[in-house]
Amino acid sequence: MKIGSVEHKELFCRSFMESYRDYEPEYLPWPDLDDTALTFLRSIPFWEKALDTERQAGAIVSSYAATVSDRLLQTAIALQGKEESRHARLLQTLINRYGIELPERQPVQVPQNIEPVFTRFGFEECLDTFFAYGLFAIAREADVFPESIFTIFDPIIDEETRHIVFFVNWFTYTQIHRGQGFTPLRSAKTLWHYGRALSNLIAVFGDGDTNKTGFAATGTSIFTKDLTIEKFLSICLSENQRRMSKYDPRLLQPQLLPRLANIALRTLQLIPKRKLQNIESASA
Repeated sequence: MKIGSVEHKELFCRSFMESYRDYEPEYLPWPDLDDTALTFLRSIPFWEKALDTERQAGAIVSSYAATVSDRLLQTAIALQGKEESRHARLLQTLINRYGIELPERQPVQVPQNIEPVFTRFGFEECLDTFFAYGLFAIAREADVFPESIFTIFDPIIDEETRHIVFFVNWFTYTQIHRGQGFTPLRSAKTLWHYGRALSNLIAVFGDGDTNKTGFAATGTSIFTKDLTIEKFLSICLSENQRRMSKYDPRLLQPQLLPRLANIALRTLQLIPKRKLQNIESASA
């Protein structure tokens, strides 16, 4: 299959639409929580940002879908917008059910020039989803909530995976379809977009504010105090491989952050060995 072809478009659109899961957040089997779990849930600082992110995502994706003339692409993107809005409803249901106090949310404002916003959101979602894999697995391992909570949210992580797989295929198909398929040029544009998204995450790491975009990358300390960077990256990579393995191998997948994480992990694993070698050399 040639990337950028009609066959490619039909594959990534139809695989996305055919894997759609129908449910209503209000009717999911939300468990009752004991006082300890409830207090901990209410203390987590990023519910406000998570809700705002999903509300904004639904508005951005749905607004962009309305501008797309290609019928198949339009249908698939509109479905993603529906899912993003449903994620916001799911978070709002959790917030209401467990009495998490948040200020009243303001209406979402969407700019008229929507495609650049949709593109920026897509690249940021690729990065944040990778970190969300680690955060979710660590929270599950910490056993601070009933397993039924994780049973509800595990398919949501899979939906986010569907979104980013669809996005990277949409982005590449669109660039090629517009005559910008020259590989070095396309790679440069991809790196530029990822660079902007990464700068946002770096800003979060710099000031430690978990209420900004990229909260999934910084929220692990809530669930564990002795987590090393090496372990966190290993978990993210393992979960990324597990969730991505469900997709047709002909489809493109986000590659930058897994590659960077692999490089960082190999580097971290070499550091103790080098120190040992230096000590042995000095004593010889």
